[in-house]
Amino acid sequence: MRTIAIEEHFLAEGFREAMQRNAVGGLTGSDEIQKKLADVGEIRLKEMDAGGIDLQVISHNTMDLAAFPVDEVVRLARQANDQLAAAIAAHPARFAGFATLPMTDPQAAADELERAVHLPGIKGAMIGGTINGRFLDDPAFLPVLERAVALDVPIYIHPGVPPESVRAAYYSGFDPAVSYALATSGWGWHNETAIHALRLILSGLFDRLPTLQIIIGHMGEMLPFMFDRINNTLTPVAKHLQHPVPDYLVRNFFITTSGFFTEPPLMLALQTLGADRIIFSVDYPYSRNEQGRRFLDNVSLSPTDREKISYLNAERLLKLT
Repeated sequence: MRTIAIEEHFLAEGFREAMQRNAVGGLTGSDEIQKKLADVGEIRLKEMDAGGIDLQVISHNTMDLAAFPVDEVVRLARQANDQLAAAIAAHPARFAGFATLPMTDPQAAADELERAVHLPGIKGAMIGGTINGRFLDDPAFLPVLERAVALDVPIYIHPGVPPESVRAAYYSGFDPAVSYALATSGWGWHNETAIHALRLILSGLFDRLPTLQIIIGHMGEMLPFMFDRINNTLTPVAKHLQHPVPDYLVRNFFITTSGFFTEPPLMLALQTLGADRIIFSVDYPYSRNEQGRRFLDNVSLSPTDREKISYLNAERLLKLT
């Protein structure tokens, strides 16, 4: 069975150098993780082979783009996409990618999306959380979303570190390591991405752009658990929308399994979204390929649903062959 993983990360040379030069934070993780993030060749392919991953859709590591001047972000995003496209061109059967966009300049981001998707193997874009504290429902970002529709490519919304004001109000007061984990992978950034998705729906974006497809990771970022509650509380007051709020989650969103390797969350996602809207991911190198593949092989799925989640949905959405 072919296995495609679509939330798998790297860190471009230009961004790494700029972060080190300007003493910008973001190089998180162990030295081993940093080594794997930097590699889009031999190490990555060896670990894919060992873990039974046939193809990775690679995306840039999330970082705070506001830490860089706007013109530098435009240049670095372009370099990152060129570096990723070169790796894909060298290994077209093993790699595809999501573009990095300079979202602090929305018009430049839309233009870079159009340029990038004509590079080898670039199949859409990944955006990391809020941009200067703003969600994508802000009208300033509409050019990016309209361009994605025109190009018929999806946008992957990955969690980002919450704004400092949110971190101070909601997650401070503990040991710094505890506060950071609570604000990010332990809770906060999953909650923030769920809010991001709901804001896009409530803004009426999908009534305006009904074919736009958004991907979110981590087994749906809490949304499958809240499906019925959302319908009972948000749908009655969102009278401006053409459809019930959960309908947009089923029509305009895909979710991935990134970093989640137990059966109950997947069963809930299947019951709420259905197998046609779930795509396998590992979250490499933060999670291990072997762990993800073992979960995929052993979870209680019908053969048809296993094939959809393992590769068919990714092939359909990203036009992979």
